[in-house]
Amino acid sequence: MISSKSVSGLNGHDFTRGVMPRVKSGRFYSYVLRGSAVLFSAVLVLFVWSIIRQSWPAWSHSGLSIITGTNWAPADSQFGALPLILATLITAGVALLFAVPIGIGTALTLNYIVPPRIASPLTVLVELLAAVPSVVYGLWGLNVLVPWMSTTIQPWLAGLTSGGWPFSGNAIGLGLVLASTVLSIMVLPTIVAISRDVIAAVPRDLIEGALSLGATRSQVLLKVVVPSAKIGLLGAVSLGAGRALGETVAVAMVIGSSPSMPHSLFSLGSTLASTIATQFIDSSPQQLAALGALAMILMFLTASVNAIARALVQRGVKG
Repeated sequence: MISSKSVSGLNGHDFTRGVMPRVKSGRFYSYVLRGSAVLFSAVLVLFVWSIIRQSWPAWSHSGLSIITGTNWAPADSQFGALPLILATLITAGVALLFAVPIGIGTALTLNYIVPPRIASPLTVLVELLAAVPSVVYGLWGLNVLVPWMSTTIQPWLAGLTSGGWPFSGNAIGLGLVLASTVLSIMVLPTIVAISRDVIAAVPRDLIEGALSLGATRSQVLLKVVVPSAKIGLLGAVSLGAGRALGETVAVAMVIGSSPSMPHSLFSLGSTLASTIATQFIDSSPQQLAALGALAMILMFLTASVNAIARALVQRGVKG
């Protein structure tokens, strides 16, 4: 049996040399990581507390009528945010209704259908679209989509329901349907980019096994690839939903900036984020507190979306 003393002196080398510095270095990095986590938590708590403090006068004055009220008129000291909440949910929901199937379908196409020499430049193009500023999308919507919507798309949609809901009202181009269209185009690059990476990580053995059993390409994509990547796809959708809920400049440019109750997809409206952006400057202290309440509502909506996505992900992992 070799003693520790003989081991330390074997061949003149001390095998414990260098171990303690590594241990100290590991402890140092551990302290740095813990400190970073504490600092981030403190900044997050401070941020949330500042929003609550700013909006507290509005909540103490109006209470839950901020959420249930239907009239947003700062000049009359009326701050009912229900029309803004509905417009936010409608535009984000309609945008995701179109963006999710198109985005996932595009990701499947880039991975399994389009040849690599064509898929590579298309992938770069998608990534470039994700980097385009939102004001550019808003300007494009005003100059290109508004005339097209008012003369072609909206009359066609109104004809589908004979002028009834949800395509009732005047076809002027601006409104919820245009904002939803712009939002769907804006969130598409995010959904496509993340979905493509997630789908590419599906094991080839599953695909080859399904093909060897006689499955067609469409059956493999819909019954093997998509279910295998559903957790990652859900994450991509949740990120797209977060951007759709919080988008500001582009929506403010194309939605009409009318804080009234939406009666159809042709109605003019205003979302929570666009209202904060357009009314923040030169606002009174009372109105500033009400805008802080809108910020709290928007934070709650986005946090709820993330919480639902995490719950679905955990359920999928357990399944």
